[in-house]
Amino acid sequence: MPIWSMRLEAGGAMLMTDDSAPFREGFDQMLATAAEPVWLTFRRRAEMDRFALLGFPTRRQEAWRFTDLEPLTAAAPLPMAAPLPMAMADDLPSPASLALWLLPVTTHRLVLANGHVVPSLSAGPPLPDGVWLASVAETLRRRPDLLEGAFGDEDGALAALNAALFTDGVVLALEPGVTLETPVEVIHHTTAAGAHARLHIALGAGSRATVVETAIGPVGDGAAAGPVTSWGNTVGVVTLGADAVLTHLHIQAEGPAACHTAAVRAVLADRARYDACAVITGARLSRRDMAVVLAGDEAEFRLYGAYLLDGGQEATLSVRADHLGLGCRTDEVVKGVLAGASHGVFLGTLAVAPGADGADARQVNRNLLLSPTARVDTKPELEILADDVKCAHGATVGSLDEAALFYLQARGIDPETARRMLVEAFAAEVLDAAGLPTALAELAHRHLWRWLDGRDS
Repeated sequence: MPIWSMRLEAGGAMLMTDDSAPFREGFDQMLATAAEPVWLTFRRRAEMDRFALLGFPTRRQEAWRFTDLEPLTAAAPLPMAAPLPMAMADDLPSPASLALWLLPVTTHRLVLANGHVVPSLSAGPPLPDGVWLASVAETLRRRPDLLEGAFGDEDGALAALNAALFTDGVVLALEPGVTLETPVEVIHHTTAAGAHARLHIALGAGSRATVVETAIGPVGDGAAAGPVTSWGNTVGVVTLGADAVLTHLHIQAEGPAACHTAAVRAVLADRARYDACAVITGARLSRRDMAVVLAGDEAEFRLYGAYLLDGGQEATLSVRADHLGLGCRTDEVVKGVLAGASHGVFLGTLAVAPGADGADARQVNRNLLLSPTARVDTKPELEILADDVKCAHGATVGSLDEAALFYLQARGIDPETARRMLVEAFAAEVLDAAGLPTALAELAHRHLWRWLDGRDS
């Protein structure tokens, strides 16, 4: 029985909607044929009902005031209702396109095509003792205990829809004290109208791992606005035990006809450290939500990111860090480069709970506008409910330094090259500050150079 949501329209009229309706038939078919644990079926039903109650987010909600999902919700046909079939040849990335995104070192690689792990494209050396790395489907068959506690009430409508419809994903679990030296690569290749995948990372006390997550799709002509033809909707769940360390690089480079939505929720125990870096350049419309809970004492969260947009692209990066333990630290530096008629959004909240004394949190968002039609909305916020804390935030929006341009051109550098040099220096600074391992830093910089080579003038 559908659950109807109520929405207030202009003029005060209340309309009844059920955004889950297009998904229901495929959802019921999936549950009828899936060989899954009973607890997961129960969870899927609960999350679908929750999505029906919430509906797609709209700009009337404060958290979505600057993000308009209309390009997705108005797309015809609607996002696919049924779980996607096992990836066919046309859904797979070509070897040449895949090679552009691979790390230049040996890795444990898992490639997903429209939400399904593709064994023929996945590779890696033998796993050391104490490491579990497999698809969600295989984990549910062989180690369901690793996932049973990982599905709570999802935060937000799109995460709830993912929990109801997800087809597959990746699970990485390390026992206490284990260091996985070889990086893990997770590549999402999306060509279909609805692909819901998950990434679960659980590091035991004192363990360490590095994960590179890349979202790609068919390459189109430029970054001009156009109808959405594919949608990737992913959810990541990160749990770090005491003294665990996770390095997590996320690259989003989907095509100009794509919509990309992603949510990551992380919980950090005592002295755990979560080092995150995000580079966003792709998709017609994208949004990445990060919710990090520093639950243990002296936990640390670092985020260094950049969104590089052109044409009619729209991208939102939303980050919330909740400090619950004593002496926790957060350092966030996010930069935006916006050309054409693109629109970038940064939403950042640093929250310190009562009693979480000694918190040290910094949040900076800097934006560079390369055209008069580019725009940015930035909203850094502090929620401080404790004493003895050190928290700061700031945001800037500007254009290229005319004096620096003049200086470079006076030394014989042509205007186009001078502009590129300044843009590259602005964006590269945040990537360098991330302190990524050499191979990851090379991949991130390579992505920056590719964007500079391909952007509209």
